[in-house]
Amino acid sequence: MAVELVLLEKVDSLGDIGEVVRVAPGYARNYLLPQKLAAPVTEQVLKQIEARKAKLQQEHEQRLESLRQLAEQIGKTSITIAVEANEQEKLYGSVSEQQVVEAMAGNDLQIEREWVAIEEPIRELGVYNIEINVAPEIKASLKVWVVRV
Repeated sequence: MAVELVLLEKVDSLGDIGEVVRVAPGYARNYLLPQKLAAPVTEQVLKQIEARKAKLQQEHEQRLESLRQLAEQIGKTSITIAVEANEQEKLYGSVSEQQVVEAMAGNDLQIEREWVAIEEPIRELGVYNIEINVAPEIKASLKVWVVRV
């Protein structure tokens, strides 16, 4: 006989916040309820969940707005990375995502290494446009100048 609970947190392979789920009594009693991941379905709990969802949605919108502003700043920025190269303008190695992150920090813009999408290794001097994936729906193009030391 299954127990009906409302999820207070997102639970992988079960559901998102606010979903009413049917689970085995042992799973509810031994995991979901003690971990405060779910609660019995009551009118009061459902109201709390709706208020929490509204707050989370508002926080998400604020975060997206700040990420959009960051992406706009990134789009207006160009960075220079100085590397060693031979006479044929070939690099000794390649430009890494970490070097891009460090160069951006020098411009007072903090980005995550995972955001930097270098499609092919940069192994020559020149100017490159690198895509910065600030969020799944927010992307920016960064101009990178690779110059000889």
